[in-house]
Amino acid sequence: MFKYLFYILFFTLAGSYAQVDQSYHPGLTTSVTGSTDRTNMRNLQPLVDALHPGDTLRLAPGFYYGPAHIKTPNVTIDGQGKATISGRHHKSVLYIEANDVTIKNLHLIESGDSPDQIDCAIKIKKANNFEIINNKIEETLFGIDVFWSEGGLIKHNDITSIARKPKGLKGDAIRFWYSKHNLVQENYWHQVRDMVVWYSSDNQFIGNRGIDNRYSIHFMYSHNNQISHNHFSNSSVGIFLMYSERTIMNNNLIEGTQGVTGMCLGMKETSSNQIIDNKFLYSARGIYIDVSPFVPTKTNTISGNEIAFCNTAIEFLKDQEGNIISENMFHDNLTQVFIQGGGTANRNEWLHNYWGDYAGYDKDGDNIGDFPYRIYEYHARLWRFNPNIKFFYGAPIMSILDYLEKLAPFSQPQFVLKDPKPIFNLEEFKKKRHFELKMDTKSKN
Repeated sequence: MFKYLFYILFFTLAGSYAQVDQSYHPGLTTSVTGSTDRTNMRNLQPLVDALHPGDTLRLAPGFYYGPAHIKTPNVTIDGQGKATISGRHHKSVLYIEANDVTIKNLHLIESGDSPDQIDCAIKIKKANNFEIINNKIEETLFGIDVFWSEGGLIKHNDITSIARKPKGLKGDAIRFWYSKHNLVQENYWHQVRDMVVWYSSDNQFIGNRGIDNRYSIHFMYSHNNQISHNHFSNSSVGIFLMYSERTIMNNNLIEGTQGVTGMCLGMKETSSNQIIDNKFLYSARGIYIDVSPFVPTKTNTISGNEIAFCNTAIEFLKDQEGNIISENMFHDNLTQVFIQGGGTANRNEWLHNYWGDYAGYDKDGDNIGDFPYRIYEYHARLWRFNPNIKFFYGAPIMSILDYLEKLAPFSQPQFVLKDPKPIFNLEEFKKKRHFELKMDTKSKN
């Protein structure tokens, strides 16, 4: 009972748990105001055509128009925070079609409105070693489209889509297609549809902020990517790994993913991933696992994560095996583990996790519970047969029914999992883990 009442009040405690890595500063580093004076609009293309390799075009404050195609390698266009470039609602605003191009300190607006043409602020096509830094992008369908390009840097940009469109019809903040070895760092995308990574490997996504989107980042057929120190909130889905293997996902904060599809992390038919030291908070689901790992001989490692204040901490589509789930912190969730299709989650390896509802003790003081933690499914089976019953999820009668089932079961409960050595004290475990991580970092340095 108290657990459910506490859940209602969880938003008042958000500050104590949702702590953000302060070493990253997503968004613009210097002000980009652009210009609103359209009386003396200038065509950007002649200025771009006059550039030679090694040149820097510093735009005077004012209003410019595109589309503009950059075909000269090794050039820089610097808006100095006072220049606005409009696509005049026609195609994309800037096209980068040469290597070693830098775009910075620009205000980019008013692309076309064609989803199939991927109208955007900056379209990068088969151009390597680009740098997109400190730009403000708004009222463009897509933000940055990276097509078959490598070695690029996208950093400190503020990206949103066309404000009047509903979320499902907006474009993506950043879109990767067959692109690798790129770094996306400390950007801020908000009120866009998704941020997508398709067929793109060996990229890094570090220190970004995303809010009020559909998918914060959606990976498809993209391997060996790193997702670190990002903060995503109030989206339908945080991170989704679909057919994407060998992902390293660590030290991210994902919170407030609500609704029918709400999940902090989704994994579909994906193997050999490392999900380490993340915080998944205040969401419908912490982690959703759909046939993962997909390859029977491979595993996914889920370790050191804090999953709290969620409807369900981990939800499996079916009776899945092959995940190593250790040293995580599960507390203040309505349901710790749920198998959508029925069955057990015990074919995965569960070890040394903290469970907020563990009812054991620790006589020898080693911070390991003296007997295993077990989950049995009692009243949760009711909505497996009739999902409408879940409307009464937090009702007192359901708590009473669950208690009576445990006290004197009316039927055989469904065994879900066993953690043979659960962590007993959360704060001691956090201190110990923090110390071990600190020492490990020192040894690597």
